[in-house]
Amino acid sequence: MNSKNKIISAHKALSISQRAKKKGLKVVFTNGCFDIVHAGHVKSLEKARSFGDILIVGLNSDLSVKRLKGKNRPINKFLDRAAVLAAFYCVDYVVGFSEDTPYRLIKDIKPDILVKGGDYNPKEVVGAEFSGKVKIIPLLKGRSTTKIIEKSRHK
Repeated sequence: MNSKNKIISAHKALSISQRAKKKGLKVVFTNGCFDIVHAGHVKSLEKARSFGDILIVGLNSDLSVKRLKGKNRPINKFLDRAAVLAAFYCVDYVVGFSEDTPYRLIKDIKPDILVKGGDYNPKEVVGAEFSGKVKIIPLLKGRSTTKIIEKSRHK
């Protein structure tokens, strides 16, 4: 599949999820800003994919990233971030959302497994009530987009 075809609308994500579940496939969902993709992101995406048959990644819009991370973010625009994620073999689909959290998207998709990084408490994961299970993946020590940006500005 061409990576461009992996960037889909919320409506299409819902349809794909429903069809997959009818076939008995497990749908996994994770989300993030993925502003500057690093080894920690790669590890978490590969691990998330290992939990099921289809991995859908929710990607914050540019305005959403700006609200969450500050006026100088995102570094990379939405379509560039989506293209990078879609190129990963472990990512089946990328779907954008403009809210600060993917609550509505998770509510619609109802993934079998919802995955977040180790900086989240399973009981506080947004949309957990709409998924079968919540899995927390340990963070890769020392990897963070914010730290990468800070390091690059101090050189």
